Amino acid sequence: MSLEGPAAVPAAGRSAAQLDDVDRAILSELHADGRVSIRLLAERVHISRTNAYARLDRLLSEQVITGFTAEVSPHRAGLGTSAYVLLTIEQNSWRQVAAALRRIRYIEHLAMVGGDFDVLALVRAPDNAALRDVVLEQIQSVSGVRGTRTWLVFDEAEGTGPQWRS
Repeated sequence: MSLEGPAAVPAAGRSAAQLDDVDRAILSELHADGRVSIRLLAERVHISRTNAYARLDRLLSEQVITGFTAEVSPHRAGLGTSAYVLLTIEQNSWRQVAAALRRIRYIEHLAMVGGDFDVLALVRAPDNAALRDVVLEQIQSVSGVRGTRTWLVFDEAEGTGPQWRS
């Protein structure tokens, strides 16, 4: 199941691209600085520029790398209220619910989850009034949503994330 619509079908029995140490080093460097030049990237991972171009093209075509973005501070960008909203939905309505939720402003991330709830949504809004509108007016009016539970975020911290280098 994907909340993003149809995805490329991986090779039989394989759900992830096979990465070697150089691929992981490239991912590590790009994760640290997505604006690094190919020349400097090649230098840092000890390969030729031609090899760096070829590997980057492969990582992009295999959708290991899905894009390059800026990291934005939600608080400094005017989104000072964050909350995780847990949703229970009607059985077999996840496609329609996910499509409707993707259109709601201030929902940053959606995940289908197992357990007591069906969907986890991260909402970043300017203030509590906007958060209230998103949850009580917009999310709860989506056809297929049976209920919500909202958890306010008081503080956030980054974890170590995946270790791309072995």
